[in-house]
Amino acid sequence: MVRPCSHRLTDGLKTEWMAHLCGLCLALRADHGQFARVVTNYDGLIISVLTEAQSVRTPDARRTAGPCPLRGMRTAPVATGEGARLAAAVSLVLASAKVRDHVADRDGMLARGPVAAAARRVAAGWDRAGARTGAELGFDTAVLVDAVDRQTGIESLAGRGTPLLTVTEPTETATAAAFAHTAVLAGRPENAAPLAEAGRLFGRLAHLLDAVEDREADAASGAWNPLTATGTSLTEARRLADDAVRGVRLALHDVRLTDRRLVHVLLAHELDVAVNRAFRAVSCAHEGRVSTPNPPRGGGRPHGGGHLYSGGGASGGGGAGAGSWGSGSGPGGPGGGRRFGEPPPEPERPKGGAPRGERRSFLGGCLAATWLCCSCQICCADTFEGPWSRKRREGAGGDCCPGQNPCGGSQVDAGTATGGDTGCCCSCDCGS
Repeated sequence: MVRPCSHRLTDGLKTEWMAHLCGLCLALRADHGQFARVVTNYDGLIISVLTEAQSVRTPDARRTAGPCPLRGMRTAPVATGEGARLAAAVSLVLASAKVRDHVADRDGMLARGPVAAAARRVAAGWDRAGARTGAELGFDTAVLVDAVDRQTGIESLAGRGTPLLTVTEPTETATAAAFAHTAVLAGRPENAAPLAEAGRLFGRLAHLLDAVEDREADAASGAWNPLTATGTSLTEARRLADDAVRGVRLALHDVRLTDRRLVHVLLAHELDVAVNRAFRAVSCAHEGRVSTPNPPRGGGRPHGGGHLYSGGGASGGGGAGAGSWGSGSGPGGPGGGRRFGEPPPEPERPKGGAPRGERRSFLGGCLAATWLCCSCQICCADTFEGPWSRKRREGAGGDCCPGQNPCGGSQVDAGTATGGDTGCCCSCDCGS
């Protein structure tokens, strides 16, 4: 749910975010083996972020990890300590629950008996591993397992007229417990209550947005969906989602943090982005589409209070210029088009790329795309050459809006409400 596009993070916050993501991955490997790293997820790292944000940073809070293919074979500072281990334990238990859910639904390959049996064994191992790590940290993962078990029963009884929040309650309970325990690990017991409230609403939002995003696919396949089963409209779901975002922000006001910058970006701003993405309200200039009923003509970037989102998240493909709404030149841009009788312009030669029109063949593009993925240029390089078009693209690590704000809002400066610059696309007015 929370996967920020890199242009909304300053270099410092992007480094911090990656440190927690890599820290979660390496904590899974250290405590539970290589295969456990497959459960690394963006939402899980918030547990690590919250724990560190409540603590006084010490030199041993970071260590330098060795080269990794997912970082383009570069070293990087990664988060260590109890926050990363708690995030790993929670991620394992919840991933185990998801596997069991897919087995029960007989999804895809899991409809086959031998595959389902193997998946159940893996899930049981993850349950035991998560419980073991949780116990070492003073966190009883039974509350997560109980919530998952109750979810199945609640869904079986839910029908038309059942309040949607009845269905989301187990998820809310599980995330509230995980968020609150970060205060225990950080030695800030006064933060437990507001963090539990933030976690409860975060869980509600995660369940709601998952239901919204899966609604059409579930209808096509005949799978159970909370919105369809309870007869909840998208309008009502949007209202509940917006209320949850506001509630998380209000709860964060009461949490005492030593450094709230990254927490603020992830839980105050990125939740707005997640809601807009799920309801298809906005998209990112990276991808060149904004889901507005009547997009403005002239190719200029849309302006307004919303955030722009890259569907690839932190590791998405497609950079700036991939059909994005206008840079202000060429047909369709402000002042674009040719006068009658004016010869066509010479093919543009992007810096470091081939002239337009010199596309690779399908097979050549496939080979180039494979190389880009294997060398991690798409997720780690500032720029790379498009595999088929050969146009210069911005990588996920690039800065897509230097010196400007494509969202139309003012850039947040250091020392404002967030306690630091949160990126060129963030106009912060929430006072958090």
